[in-house]
Amino acid sequence: MGGSASLLPREALGEYQELTFLSKQEILLAYKRFSELLPKERRENACSARVPKSQILTLPELRANPFQHRICRVFSTSDDGDDSMSFEDFLDMLSVFSDSATSDIKSHYAFRIFDFDDDGTLDRKDLEKLVNCLTGQGEESRLSNAEMEQLIQNILEESDIDKDGTINLSEFQHVVSRSPDFASSFKIIL
Repeated sequence: MGGSASLLPREALGEYQELTFLSKQEILLAYKRFSELLPKERRENACSARVPKSQILTLPELRANPFQHRICRVFSTSDDGDDSMSFEDFLDMLSVFSDSATSDIKSHYAFRIFDFDDDGTLDRKDLEKLVNCLTGQGEESRLSNAEMEQLIQNILEESDIDKDGTINLSEFQHVVSRSPDFASSFKIIL
């Protein structure tokens, strides 16, 4: 039996290289890691299989990420709303989180991940969830209501250019453009 490369058609590999920010080696490694999340009997058809969210979240690279559920939601193309991933979903995710992805691409997906209610803006509820994800859900790390309100007010004062009480994508990208370490910290390496 051949290696994982023999199960990924050469033309598909070339197409994936053109459509992602990943190298041939990174795509082959992604295929191997994706296949390993499937039961043995389904690995032969990994390109057409879907991996349940529960399996995706077993990846060490996502297990400790406070946004793991949102990442699955944003990158999943499942019609069932179960956040399962196809191999192409998985590649899209790895491509966005790769060192080679542009800051614009990274900030666009970061915005989508932080937009918890998927309404195209970051409002107070989204910002509160974002802060809670970053600070942890435990009692000792949770901010008081006053601290949370002050932090959200500071974020909006700094980011809400049109003063409508929300942060839109262009406002978010403007803030991110002034953060030199954003692109280097928004990554997943297999």
